[in-house]
Amino acid sequence: MKKITTKLLVLLTVLTVSLSYAQAKKPTIMVVPSDVWCSKNGYMMTFDNQGTTVKIPDYKRAFQENSDLLMVISKINGLMAERGFPLKNMESAIKTLESESAENAMLTSKTGAGVVESPIDKLKKVAKADIIMQLTWTLNTTGPKKSVNFTLQGLDSYTDKEIATATGTGAPSFSVELPVLLEEAVLAHIDNFNVSLQKHFDDMFENGREIVIRVKKFDSWAGDLEKEYEGKELTAILEDWMAANSVKGRFSTSDATENMMLFEQVRIPLYDATGKAIDARGFAKSLQEFLKKAPYLIPNKLMMKGLGQAVIVLGEK
Repeated sequence: MKKITTKLLVLLTVLTVSLSYAQAKKPTIMVVPSDVWCSKNGYMMTFDNQGTTVKIPDYKRAFQENSDLLMVISKINGLMAERGFPLKNMESAIKTLESESAENAMLTSKTGAGVVESPIDKLKKVAKADIIMQLTWTLNTTGPKKSVNFTLQGLDSYTDKEIATATGTGAPSFSVELPVLLEEAVLAHIDNFNVSLQKHFDDMFENGREIVIRVKKFDSWAGDLEKEYEGKELTAILEDWMAANSVKGRFSTSDATENMMLFEQVRIPLYDATGKAIDARGFAKSLQEFLKKAPYLIPNKLMMKGLGQAVIVLGEK
């Protein structure tokens, strides 16, 4: 009897640890209306991206004016929460973004150089969700019956790569409640959709999340990336640093000249040794500090574009 009890205790301990581990590995998600839905319903605005006019969704106005949007996103949030996926509330993220006055100013160097972030990039930084779930839906009416067409797209918030998709049409119903119709349409697909999301997150947990790092130089800096330090060019030094600090040494040097380097598919760990989440800024900060120290002593400025792109500009703070 004692042996059986001991085995049960061991089994329960293993199950508890496994459940805790699985819970810790769940990706955080933010549900947003798709660009298509926003455009179709008239919720778009223009954004000046360094001289180029770009149309982007006006999420704030959509939430303020469209009650269907609030109900639909609330319903999807509920379906995901029931399945154990932590969610970030988009409406709250927008309010947080607006309260940060620093977000309204463009980051610049002392000489005026800088990198412009779009409002969507800034929103992602505030929400810090692992996955963005884009939702599109259309309400169909046939006589007294209604149905919903929907499309769900799971996007990696760091790379914008599509990692999961689900699309379908709910059975015609006499129900006039849009959230109910959507729930009926989505239920048949959401579990397979979540499996794809979890598979992607498991891969990130194992092999690191993917980011992009650019290294540039200010015109005012007398040095360049081909300058030698202790017999080795700075380009080679940067590649060695990437190999030593990326997960399993995974990265790709897409371009390298005397004035710039582009590192893509850089895999960084999800968490540091203390369990704190790491993003592109945290990873690039380490490289920034590395370059400031001897023997390099290179002043530099770190700038961000969203969660997944960091730019280090050499020569000034």
